[in-house]
Amino acid sequence: MAATAARHLYLARHGEATDDESELSANGRRQAESLGERLRHVPLSVIHHSPLPRAAQTAELIGDRLDGAALRPSELAGDYLPHLPHRHELPPDIADATLERLARFPREQREAGPGLARAALARFTGPVDGDEPRHELVVTHNFLIAWLVREALDAPTWRWIGLNHANAALTVIRYAPGRPASVLLYNDTGHLPSDLRWTGLPPELHV
Repeated sequence: MAATAARHLYLARHGEATDDESELSANGRRQAESLGERLRHVPLSVIHHSPLPRAAQTAELIGDRLDGAALRPSELAGDYLPHLPHRHELPPDIADATLERLARFPREQREAGPGLARAALARFTGPVDGDEPRHELVVTHNFLIAWLVREALDAPTWRWIGLNHANAALTVIRYAPGRPASVLLYNDTGHLPSDLRWTGLPPELHV
C-alpha cells in the first residue's frame, strides 16, 4: 500500500568537536543548544543520531530542549563515504584530485559506506504511512547530509562531493505522496550567534 502522509526530514551536522573528535568543544555545545532552541516548537517524534560522540552529544543537548522526542542511535547516521565514484563519472578536471582525496579515507568508511547509504535512503526518506505528517531529525555528519540532499534533487550519484555543511546548520527536506522531494531549507545557520556560524566549513567558503 502506498504511503499516505508527508515526512519532514530535518538534518543537522553535529556541533563543533574538539581536535581529537572525542567530544564537543565549548563552541559545539553552544551550537547544539542554539539548534535545540530553534527546534523547540517543531513536533519532532524522534532524533536519530550517529553513535559517534560528537553527534550523540549534539543530539542529547537538542533533546534536552524538546518534549517527547526519543533519542535513537543509528549506524545509518554515521560517518562514512556514501558513494565512491569511478573516474568516468567525474568531470575530467577534478577526477584525479577527487579520487586521490577519497582514497585517503579509512578503508572501513570506503567499503561499508555505499551499503549504509542505500539503507539510509530506505530508512530516512520518502512519505510515511498514516494520516499525520511525521517530523524526524537526523543528527549526523557532512557526507550523509550531502548524500540525502543529492538524492532529493535527483543529482548524479557523485554529486554529494562538494556539498559542505556548517556545524549545527539545519537542512529540511519534505517528502509528500505523489510529489518530488522538496528541499525547504538548506544549511541554514540563522539560529546561531554570528561567531558560531562558520565552523565546519572550509575557510575559502566563508563570506
